[in-house]
Amino acid sequence: MSISTSYAADAAGSWPSGEHEPGARTLTTEYAEATDQTLAAMAAKGREGAYRELLYRYERPVFSLVFRMVRDRSLAEDLAQESFIRAFDAIDSYKPAYKFSNWIFKIANNHTIDYLRRRKLDTVSIHGPRNATESDGRTMELSVEAPGESPEQYVENMELRGEIEAAIARLRPEYRTAVLLRHVEGYAYDAIAEIMEVPLGTVKTYLHRARSELREHLAEPT
Repeated sequence: MSISTSYAADAAGSWPSGEHEPGARTLTTEYAEATDQTLAAMAAKGREGAYRELLYRYERPVFSLVFRMVRDRSLAEDLAQESFIRAFDAIDSYKPAYKFSNWIFKIANNHTIDYLRRRKLDTVSIHGPRNATESDGRTMELSVEAPGESPEQYVENMELRGEIEAAIARLRPEYRTAVLLRHVEGYAYDAIAEIMEVPLGTVKTYLHRARSELREHLAEPT
């Protein structure tokens, strides 16, 4: 299975045009209306259209998760594509009792953390590229703005976001993932445990320690 797609956004945060642009679905309703589990079963039988539909559904959220972890657009593009290749090569191992989104996120997360451990890359953002959205249209970022805020408050909130990003950049990869999945993606603890392949108690420990470290980092004088 050869994957040819583009995840990179331009300088303005928009997605490039082309045959693989999200939203430009050209598949039949057989694939468009199928569940993830059905598509995975079709893909396991070598049906090209099923691969394309799964890619259509998950290329944007997978890229966004990876991009927030590495904060490098070109690198995130490569890691996301490699994650899809790994997932599609192992599609036979997918168990339909589990959510496909959790399965593909698990592969992308493991692949990215392996890279971070090898390269000791310490850059991260808690929000993805501008205008990046989930497949259902939800904007994927952590908001610190308040309704009706003044221009001065807006500036203060933007500065706070920058401080939080810098603090998260100092966390170990496992803590970063737990924070991103919980506070940006909005995943429940048990889903995070499934994605990270750790016990539920470990997820709670990661988040507890991450929050403690974040408080310490944010309390440090600038």
